This record gives sequence, structure tokens and C-alpha cells, in this order.
Amino acid sequence: MTESLAQLRTKIMGDLTASGPFEFATDTSAGYPVRIYRNAPASLRELLLSTRRFGEKPYLLYDNEVVSFEEHFRLVASLASYLRGIGVKKGDRVAISMRNYPEWSVGFWACQSIGVIAVALNAWWTAAEMEFALTDSTPVALLIDGERLERLRTQLSRMNQRAVIVARRGAAGEGGTDFSVATAVRDGVLPDDEVGPADLSTIVYTSGTTGKPKGAMITHRNHVTTVMNMLLSGTVARTLTKLPAPGPEAPQPGALHTLPFFHVGGINGLCNNAAIGSRLGLMYKWDPAEAVRLIETHQLTMVNGVPIMIRQLIEEAISIGAKLESLQTIVAGAAPVPPDLLRRIGAHFRERASMGNGYGITEATSGIIVNNGPDVLAHPDSVGRPVPTVDIRIVGEDGTDRRPDEVGEIWVRGTQVIPGYWNNSEATEESFGGGWFRTGDLGYVNDLGLYYLVDRKKDMIIRGGENIYCAEVEAAIFELTGVIDVAVLGRPHPDLGEEVAAVVQVAPENLRDEFAEQIRSALALKIAKFKIPTSIRLTNSELPRTATGKMLKRELRKQFF
Repeated sequence: MTESLAQLRTKIMGDLTASGPFEFATDTSAGYPVRIYRNAPASLRELLLSTRRFGEKPYLLYDNEVVSFEEHFRLVASLASYLRGIGVKKGDRVAISMRNYPEWSVGFWACQSIGVIAVALNAWWTAAEMEFALTDSTPVALLIDGERLERLRTQLSRMNQRAVIVARRGAAGEGGTDFSVATAVRDGVLPDDEVGPADLSTIVYTSGTTGKPKGAMITHRNHVTTVMNMLLSGTVARTLTKLPAPGPEAPQPGALHTLPFFHVGGINGLCNNAAIGSRLGLMYKWDPAEAVRLIETHQLTMVNGVPIMIRQLIEEAISIGAKLESLQTIVAGAAPVPPDLLRRIGAHFRERASMGNGYGITEATSGIIVNNGPDVLAHPDSVGRPVPTVDIRIVGEDGTDRRPDEVGEIWVRGTQVIPGYWNNSEATEESFGGGWFRTGDLGYVNDLGLYYLVDRKKDMIIRGGENIYCAEVEAAIFELTGVIDVAVLGRPHPDLGEEVAAVVQVAPENLRDEFAEQIRSALALKIAKFKIPTSIRLTNSELPRTATGKMLKRELRKQFF
């Protein structure tokens, strides 16, 4: 982005936030000033009520099922009344654990409508992992699918939920109340409740790649601010490109929903698309072929996913000759985005679809730095610029702010930053004490105000006193032909402290020692010699990742080193 275009963007942002729907106000309740949207909905309950204006337009698409906005609202009101009828009250917790079924959305919005805290449980977890979160959050009710019912039978027998509501029971045996029974009354009357900005909305457990997961407490204001930032970002982008805002007669937008709902990005997808009246295409599990089919069948206009999903989507589309012409926006995030992927998107779609990436964390309700518009291809290795409701510092080990282009830890504060961790004051003080959330991620900002994500602080390799950032080496390996996926990690070394190692997923025909040497030779032209992995393990199996796309490097160490 040229300097003049950056100045124009700043002016547009200033004009939009000076008055009107995006007008800013200042809030000091946290002990320091933060920017809030003066005219934002007070809660997700308010946002839900606003969706009735979309009437019979489709909201959720699953398999051959279509749930309209009005039908969805009636289901939500029915379940909310059922929960209230069995004694669930404001401030109680209700846990949700199931695949991305329409019932997940109904359960989530039912909680939001009556001030109940939705506890989003990782559907990939084992029974023991789920039991930890259930014991930690003490929900009074549980909304699960048939798969989770079978998985949790032993645990449920020794827990004391007031109700277990089962969706998509399938072949699972008896137990709990069927979802259809809990939503039998469809009068469309939502229970009266006061739900405010500071009330807790959700507890989302961190991925737990190290140690026990922590329950991130997210308020209604946190979630609503993320929605408003999304709306503002879209308005700025349209203004920059001189595109008119879509009118009431414009075709309904549609998004392919790839992230699990138990991830904060998945919840953002529910809220953001509800706010604009967009359809959501849901899948039983991630499948590139099914993703292409959904986009083509329903003419979906947007896809947002982790980088490996976007890469697989494009490869599948190319392999079958699908042009995906309806797509207007492609966003990759939730894990570092290799620059080559953004270039592939640009080459395949030939600028007919806008691209985006960014940087987000659960503790700041997902996206806090966004890269979209002209910046994406001009600076594909940048994660972009901060959203207007957060302040960011780049802090060195000595606690002082780093100068431009100097690497430090990313610290954030603002309206999106959560109040802390559920039932864990020690971890809250460690991460949030002093008013800034210390992300544990390393990055820097340049003179243009563009931010760059370097690595997780704990993932940085120190080899003979030299700092090596795994993300940089991974991005270089991703550029090589024949590489499907890659993870770079440090291994103990008796003299150097650590050495660089890599696990590379390749096609079966490349599963040979010669290919590992080809990788090293190619890297010699891209990165310094001390950054080149001394140990490369090749595999044709998928590398282990969490449901949100983060690489499980501890599993790789066990398996390969």
C-alpha cells in the first residue's frame, strides 16, 4: 500500500468512527481508556433479535437441510424457554459439545438470549479431557450430539447436570432429552431478560497444546466488538475500492464455515454472518471435495479457514476444474499463513476475489490485526494493521517497547480483550496483570504500521546464540514443489543448545532421502545456513494439528524424534 493510500485509509477510518453507526466513545471502567462503539448492540441478545428482519432467508445450510433466520429464531426461543423452565438462570453455565450441526447454533443463541454462559467444549476431546472442562466450569445443563453421548456415558453417570439435551442421537442409546422435545413449543416468544455488555457470554477453552486448557471468559461486549470491527472493516474496504454498499435487493451473501464452533473463530462466524443476514454452509467434518461442492451448489461468496484448509480447497478445485466463481472473499487465519499461499490464491482467482489474513487470539476474541485490500499481495508476509479497538505494544525482554523492525513480544489491550480465565486467578494475573495481555507471540511493526508475526515465544529456537523463528523456516519450505505440510521445531544439542529439525509431509513418490537433500539444497538459496534443518523427517501422513489448525509439535517430537 502506498503512503497516500495508507493516509486515505486512515482518513476514511477517522470519518466513519467520528459519527454514525461506527462512532467511537471512550470507556474507562477497566482503569484505562479504551475505545468502544457508542451505537453497538448492548449484547448478543440484541443482535439475535435483529436477525428477525431477515425472515425466511436461509441462515444455516447442512447436508440437504435449510434453516431460515425465522425458523432459527423460533428454535432458539423454544430452547431458551425450556432451559428457563428447568431452572437454568442468568449466570449459569450450559456446556455445548457436538459437531457443527445447526443445533450448536440454536444452543449458543439460546444461552445468549437469557444471559446464560455457553461453555464451548472441544468436540475432538477424549472423555477424560471433556470431564476436566465439565468439572472446571460446572455447567447445570449439557447440549451434546449422539457421538458425545456415547463418549461421555461413564462421566455423565457421576456428574450432576440438571439436564442433558441430545441432538442427532443416531445409533446412540438411551439417555437425556431429545433436542426435538426441548424445542417442541415454537411460539417465537423469547423469555424476558436483561443482558448487558459486561455479562459473560461464553467460556472457550484454549487449545491446551501445553498443559491443561484454560477457560477464556468472553463478555457480550467482547463478541459484539468483534462483529462491529468486521462491519467497519468491510465498509472501509468498500470505500477504498469505491464499491457501493449492498442494497436491500442485493443477492444474499453466503459463507462456507470451516472452523469448529467451539473455537472462538467459529463463534465469530456465527455472530458475524447473523449480523449481515448471510447464509452459513456447514459440514460434518472438513472435506475439500465437499467444500467445493457446497460453494458451487449454493454459490457461496466467502470462505474463511486455517491455511491448510484453504490450500486443500484450491488444490481440489484445480484438480476437478472448479472455478469457484461465486467466491468474493477468501480469508486465511488461526495459524501462520505462508506467503506462497496468498500468492497462489491471487494467481488462481486473478484478483476477482479479495483476500485477507491476519492475527488473532482467543484472549482477544480472535482477530486483532487484519491484512486485507491492497496490502495483502503487496505485503503477503505481513499480518496487517490493528483493528481500531485494540492498542498493541511490541515489548522486549527488559519490558521496554521495541523500535520499528525490532522483534519483541506482542502485548494487547482494548475492548476485545477478555477479563481473564475462568476459575484461574493465578493464570489471569500472569497473563493480564498490569492491564496488558501478554500473548506469548513474537512480532514487529515497520515504519508503515504493518505488523509481522514471527513465531510463538516458546517455539523460537536458539541455536548457538542465534534466534531462529520456526515460522520463517516453515514458510521457506512451503515454497518448495512437492511439499504438502511442514512443521519446524527445535531439538536439544549438546554444544549449540538447540538445532533445527523439520517434519515434512510429502506425496508418496517423494518419500525418499534424496528429496530431503533437495529440500536442504533449495533452502540454501533462501535462508541463512544456520537456519536450515539439520534433521528432516519425511512422511506421507497428515501432520497432527488441533481442531483450530495449530500444529501439535509435542506429538511430532514423540513420533519422529
